[in-house]
Amino acid sequence: MSNNALAISNISYDYGNQAALNAVTFAIAPGQFFGLLGPNGAGKSTLMALLTRLLKPTSGDIQVFSRSLSAQPSAIMSDIGVVFQQSTLDLDLSVLQNLNYHGALHGLSARDTYIRVSDELHRFGLQNKRHARVRELNGGHRRRIELARAMLHRPKLLLLDEPTAGLDIESRAALNRHVRQLCEDHNIAVLWTTHLIEELETRDPLLILDRGTTKALGQADTLLKEHNCDNIGELFALLTTPSEAVA
Repeated sequence: MSNNALAISNISYDYGNQAALNAVTFAIAPGQFFGLLGPNGAGKSTLMALLTRLLKPTSGDIQVFSRSLSAQPSAIMSDIGVVFQQSTLDLDLSVLQNLNYHGALHGLSARDTYIRVSDELHRFGLQNKRHARVRELNGGHRRRIELARAMLHRPKLLLLDEPTAGLDIESRAALNRHVRQLCEDHNIAVLWTTHLIEELETRDPLLILDRGTTKALGQADTLLKEHNCDNIGELFALLTTPSEAVA
């Protein structure tokens, strides 16, 4: 696992007496789009909280580019960009103010922040929105701004927790395509967590998680053959418990 962007080794987390994650292990290579698929309550958000140090694992280890997150948290977090399921933009600030604030938090100079903000707004087609208040923008634009913000400090690993939450079908597909292009063009590793099967492709490395337990891990097309399934939706239904059945 030493050459991977992210290596998760036997990570477990308990909420009191209830196990949220049970010895989860997987790795993501540089430039790889990795799908983490699971129903609501599978443990995806708990894993994201562990990766962003909002929680500490009960057991196991997290390494980012061969460095332990527990031993070198500050250095490692500078290599990570994050988009959470719930928006963390300040709705009453402009797009530019939100991005400038993020740059300052990461210790970027005013000049570097200006250049990088201009680059990211151009990358995401948002140049004409820089002075708009976030509150005035639609969901698709807000999500693209959050992704632009996550890219501002030039991370090598993107953690995206249900990044298309609240978007319409067209906006979801556009954001998904854009992130895949970032992997190809900039060798950025991406952990894309979702419960939406259509956001994943048979070429993707895939972890299916259900109630904190790994149900399948591998290249999606290989998993389909192993389980004699025609598509990812069929595989997902075979291996997981319906959301309404999860306590």
